[in-house]
Amino acid sequence: MEFSGLTGPTQLGRSAHSPHQPSPTVLLWPDPDREPAAQLGQLRSPGTADQVGKGLGAPVRHELTELRIAHRLRDMQRLPYVVVTNPHLSLVYELYYKSFESFRRVPVIRSVEENDALCEVISTSLKEHLSVIPNLVMGVLECQDFVGADVMDHFVNTMLRARISRRVIAEQHLALTETFNSPGHVPQTSSENEFVGEVLLRCNAKEVVERCGVLTQDICRSAIGAGAAVPEIKVEGHVNATFPYVLSHLEYIIGELLRNSIQATMDHHQDAGSPPPPIEVLICEAPQHVVMRISDRGGGIPRDIMPFLWSFNKGPRSVSRLRNFEKVPNLAATMEEVQQPSLQRPDGNIRDSSLSRLASRPPDLRLGMGLPMSKVYAEYWAGGLELHSLEGYGVDAFLQISKLGNQNEQLISRASVEAL
Repeated sequence: MEFSGLTGPTQLGRSAHSPHQPSPTVLLWPDPDREPAAQLGQLRSPGTADQVGKGLGAPVRHELTELRIAHRLRDMQRLPYVVVTNPHLSLVYELYYKSFESFRRVPVIRSVEENDALCEVISTSLKEHLSVIPNLVMGVLECQDFVGADVMDHFVNTMLRARISRRVIAEQHLALTETFNSPGHVPQTSSENEFVGEVLLRCNAKEVVERCGVLTQDICRSAIGAGAAVPEIKVEGHVNATFPYVLSHLEYIIGELLRNSIQATMDHHQDAGSPPPPIEVLICEAPQHVVMRISDRGGGIPRDIMPFLWSFNKGPRSVSRLRNFEKVPNLAATMEEVQQPSLQRPDGNIRDSSLSRLASRPPDLRLGMGLPMSKVYAEYWAGGLELHSLEGYGVDAFLQISKLGNQNEQLISRASVEAL
């Protein structure tokens, strides 16, 4: 079905479309009762890269990505007028609408050449959407006086879960295409020690904790000086536990938890005159899941912060968070220009993403979104994240990871989105 083109200027020069004047294209596109769901096991299936050469992988990812964008556009169209006219949220809407139009015009993929053209569209969209998270949260923070905090938190969670979903599908397809086009690629069943796209088949919990720990220690040390004492990170328990997972997701979650623990411990013991106590990480492997407990002695979480621990848009520090978020787009641009290294994958490749940029931000740039974002990522593949604080002593963080990869991604139901 074809629709007439859109005309007229906007402040961004991208489209004449606005969230409070829904396009007939978007209104007719998504099935309001069903949004496609994927499983981690589907992404790590052996031989997935070879489907690219047969033209089988691209149509599926094209359809899923396009449908998911359409659902998010409709979610934003349902928000109150005063919210969608916020300049930050309006920018997010226009980015989504531009991507929707770009994917809608891509024909069904039937050859490797057509798949390469789709990959160019995907890559462009991923780069343009690097500013979505800071603009989304800034817009929500600025609208907190107009809409109930719980309603906006629900909206942000829906948007972030769907954003994770799209980026997983998009980055997975780009990685599979890169594997298929590599000179040494031979069609075969994947080794248990390899990546299938972005999914590491045997992700070792201890190795990830140690790798994230070194980076986080360096970041925290840089804020004080080369000779600053940072807490040691001790890992014990089932140190050989492995599971399939999207490595960038796990690195972000563990990096945020370790950053919080290290900064809190350094602040709490800065006048102690002795090395700060270590951060203890216990890994426990069960048949269906792996649980990691990260324990610190950083004084615990203040009582006035606890009720807002998982919120994106409320709490006693929301004003300072908004000021810090205003620095994020410039920070991201600077890091992109100098190509500051992010976490390196075990296969030697380094992938740039909004996650790596957020994870490597300066210690004094506190955004207040590390824990809520980590919880969204943890729950996305049917896992979980909980914190238990002993005020005056420290915090225990419990991260649960599903080992099986047979659970659907946790997208918020359409019924709950309609309630907005």
